[in-house]
Amino acid sequence: MPLLQNLLRNFTYDLALWIFNLILDIFFREVRPRGAHRIPKDGPVIFVVAPHANQFVDPIILMRECDRRTSMLIAEKSMHQKAIGTFARMIHAIPVIRAQDLAYPGKGRIQLLNRKSEPLRITGIDTQFTAQLHPRDSITLPKNSGRAEVIEVLSDTELIIKKEFKDLKALELLTSNEGSTYKCMPHVEQDSVYRCVHDELNKGQCITIFPEGGSHDRAELLPLKAGVTLMALGAMAKFPGLDVKIVPVGLNYFHAHRFRSRAVIEFGNPITISEDLVEKFKLGGDPKREACGKLLDTIYGALKAVTVNAGSFETLMLIQAARRLYKPAYRKMHISQVVDLNRRFLIGYNVFKDDPKVIELQQRVLAYNQMIKYHGIKDHQVSKTDLGGRRTVALLLKRILILTLLTLWAFPGAILNLPVVIVAKIISQKKAIAAVKGSTVKIAGRDILATWKILVGLVLLPALYAFYSLIMLIAVFQTDWELRWKLVLPLATWVLLPFVSYASLRFGEIGFDILMSLQPLVMSILDPAGAETLRQNREKLSHDLTELINEYGPKVFTDFDADYICRATAPPPTSRPAPVRRTSSSSFINWSTGPSKLPKIASGFFQQAARMGLDDKNIFNWGRIEESSDMDDNSFYLDRFNGGITPSRSRRGSASESDSSSRPRSRTSSFGTSASVDGFRIEGMTTLGDAGLKQRPLFKIEDYDEVNGVDHPVANGVHKKRVEDEGYAGDREEDGIEFNKKDN
Repeated sequence: MPLLQNLLRNFTYDLALWIFNLILDIFFREVRPRGAHRIPKDGPVIFVVAPHANQFVDPIILMRECDRRTSMLIAEKSMHQKAIGTFARMIHAIPVIRAQDLAYPGKGRIQLLNRKSEPLRITGIDTQFTAQLHPRDSITLPKNSGRAEVIEVLSDTELIIKKEFKDLKALELLTSNEGSTYKCMPHVEQDSVYRCVHDELNKGQCITIFPEGGSHDRAELLPLKAGVTLMALGAMAKFPGLDVKIVPVGLNYFHAHRFRSRAVIEFGNPITISEDLVEKFKLGGDPKREACGKLLDTIYGALKAVTVNAGSFETLMLIQAARRLYKPAYRKMHISQVVDLNRRFLIGYNVFKDDPKVIELQQRVLAYNQMIKYHGIKDHQVSKTDLGGRRTVALLLKRILILTLLTLWAFPGAILNLPVVIVAKIISQKKAIAAVKGSTVKIAGRDILATWKILVGLVLLPALYAFYSLIMLIAVFQTDWELRWKLVLPLATWVLLPFVSYASLRFGEIGFDILMSLQPLVMSILDPAGAETLRQNREKLSHDLTELINEYGPKVFTDFDADYICRATAPPPTSRPAPVRRTSSSSFINWSTGPSKLPKIASGFFQQAARMGLDDKNIFNWGRIEESSDMDDNSFYLDRFNGGITPSRSRRGSASESDSSSRPRSRTSSFGTSASVDGFRIEGMTTLGDAGLKQRPLFKIEDYDEVNGVDHPVANGVHKKRVEDEGYAGDREEDGIEFNKKDN
């Protein structure tokens, strides 16, 4: 019986994972894993994921990329939603009752009358503390400005809290003449949840937790809850000899709520819990709190290393602009490298942001951004404005012709699916508004938009295709055709509609990329003087920015080297290794978590179309390797990347694995593999080493993964491992990592 239950458990999990793969491949244009080789292949693991910026999309991305079955901790109230609850039970999620889900408005208003002499005494105005609050309950202030645990209720109008409010916003609310509104949050015992988690870990299983406590759309990490430390330390204390690893996971989205956006999921180095912390945890009291606090600080630091925390949308835009202008980074990067370099630029900016030179250059960068916005082009398109002459006119006309054809091909699918698009947008926006009203941490509710768009699509798309098939059935029964045709045509309509929609989607993507690259050509024809001024300004700003980074870089990164930028190309291999097909870890059936044969055929068709004339490399004769030109994502629709990688130091300064060309882990352009051409490996901020010179330790951006931990021997005795990431089709200015800025 237990064996049958285990088989059924695995079956439902793998079935859900297969469905999730289809959803992700359709909704996202690209999901790229990074550092997945760091995940332990066996033994108990806790995945600690942040920021929780995309509600129920975050866990399915983790499920897809971690290669192990994992049980999610999910808010108990979500289990009551039909679709979400069904999928949660399929993947054996562990429900958690959250205190904030039980919060209710408190009667009256509260004040802090004497901040200095009695900072723990809260006074109420028309309150009913004895009826609404008990010891260990909590009170929260509006907009998450403060929260305090109640240790004693003195009367209906007086209570004592455990810790004083220190946040200035909270103090302002509590010391005002009219007082502040508040919410009452009952204390919730989580013993049953901890027991369940401990048992799962003792069985060598994986647990996934979002330690911020809930999804949000803020620019920075929220304070972490201590529950993850109680789970890890509690399991090791309860089961001696158990070695629980904690893997920090960073989620970085490029417009998380938008259809066909991009995402990077980065796995950090596993955290090993020392026996000293476990022994302190067993003692209880202050030693237990000290152990939990120390482990929580370690987890927070590890999460900061795999996420981008700009603090504001404007800061992020500044960092991205500086990274594009920096000369050694002036190469085509894939998105995981963009995330890593943004993170490093942010570190340097936070250290020197008050320096006069940095402030002056910051103003110039912002002015440059306004200038290119005025001209209606992106930074990577500035260098494309120097064509001029009849050749530019010919290219523009050719591009418009191709855009017209692609528009006609994409039109049928767009019209057929327009009702779903409209309904999904309306429902998701209403849900976002409701979520903001019921939350103290959400800003615009963007974290739930993608979830509801997917849920609406899952319901409406099959219903809409069934409706179209019904219309076809009614239409054919009005004719005098044979009965078999009256039955075959509606069935064929049902079967073919998804493929028509998918083909239209891909044609539309390529057409949109072409549309976005028209403006540089128009500007080079109509305003050549303005284009020349813009290019000169960019070149000067890029030079000054690079000089500043070269000056200050060594003060932040000890392995900084300003001159090194390497083009790593590999000789054609004598024999190509067999493609590695990804399947869900420990799966007793081979559900295809990788692309199926049919999507591969479709992807191959579009790639062949690109090679036959849709790639700007062929249409517009734009070279990829110019020193002075950025790589245009809008031009290289189906870009490929193939580089021979030499042993080097990883971005954390430790020896990094080498790798060779093989089938990539990521699912670029949703489905299928891609052809290979020469490309760059980005090694930003690092001397161009001549042959025979001894190579120094360098700061480089690397993305490697292993194939089952086995090295593959190649020539000259160098061992190469599997490349985790293939090339990315460029860095688009509009693809900033999603931070919370409302649409105009």
